[in-house]
Amino acid sequence: MAEHHEFKSQHFLKEIEQAVQIANREILSKSLPPMTKENILPLAISVARLRGQYLAEAFKIAESDAGAAPSDEEISILKKNREMYEEAREAFEALIHVIERGYVELGG
Repeated sequence: MAEHHEFKSQHFLKEIEQAVQIANREILSKSLPPMTKENILPLAISVARLRGQYLAEAFKIAESDAGAAPSDEEISILKKNREMYEEAREAFEALIHVIERGYVELGG
């Protein structure tokens, strides 16, 4: 009986996985072009630039404050840089995920 339930569960989960894959392919194909190195690279470069801006801001604060607590304005700028970097990084990670799952078409 337990084996039958496990078989049914696995079959059910497989069907759900296939339905999710179909849904993702349909939806993402409407909003994303086929993935190529040429159209992924600008996003990767953007993430790198934003990471650089974030870290540069942190170094700028550290140098100017010489160990003192940063001002509220400095923290606000640093936070904004971090948020922009993290959002871009998460978008890139989401793109890698959909490529790995086969949700998007791969171009030449």
